[in-house]
Amino acid sequence: MSAAVEHLEERLEDAGELLEDIMPSAITLAMMLRQRTMAAWMRTEFDGYANVDDLPPYRRDVMGYIVARSPQYGWIPAPVDDKQKQKFGRRDMLEGVKSLEKTCLKCKKGTGNRIVFDKEEMALLQSNINLTAELAITISRENYNRLLRVIRTSLYLWCQELKAAGIGGDHNSYSATERAGAAHLDNPELFWRPAMENTTDQRIPDVREVGFFDRFFGRAS
Repeated sequence: MSAAVEHLEERLEDAGELLEDIMPSAITLAMMLRQRTMAAWMRTEFDGYANVDDLPPYRRDVMGYIVARSPQYGWIPAPVDDKQKQKFGRRDMLEGVKSLEKTCLKCKKGTGNRIVFDKEEMALLQSNINLTAELAITISRENYNRLLRVIRTSLYLWCQELKAAGIGGDHNSYSATERAGAAHLDNPELFWRPAMENTTDQRIPDVREVGFFDRFFGRAS
């Protein structure tokens, strides 16, 4: 199976390619290069995190806004102050890339995904604001997109550094010399840290917006 760096790089630049579909090829490439740390990080990003303590910083404290369910008006902004927004209006994102991307695809521009608080946290917040209504946090599409861009940009930067290390062209395997020449790149933090600061690179596409026909024919599901 060919897993050329250039081909992977091209797919990461292609707005029509979902990250969910690209990542298995990236994992294959990492394994071919014996970059076990990179492969493990990619698999965890793909499948999701089991523990909050293992989350990298780009998945922590993702800001949302708190809403309350009104019998008359549906979901409306909750009467919370700035301190309560900071304490309760954040979410650690454990979901895998497939789930995150699916959620982002289903959200229209300017909207978000509503996540109901668990019972304990809801009860605590209800007591803080003296409200008995059901409460939820809405994470904007923009924030889902930003998180996915960090992962996608990380892979893109990895590809660029692999090429700089002489890993290029079509391969079904890599020699020990080639693997050794790229061994220093087996560190995800080398890529996700700069990716967190590089969220406007025009070469990296946003998660595409699903049109009417995509939704009608279930292509976003």
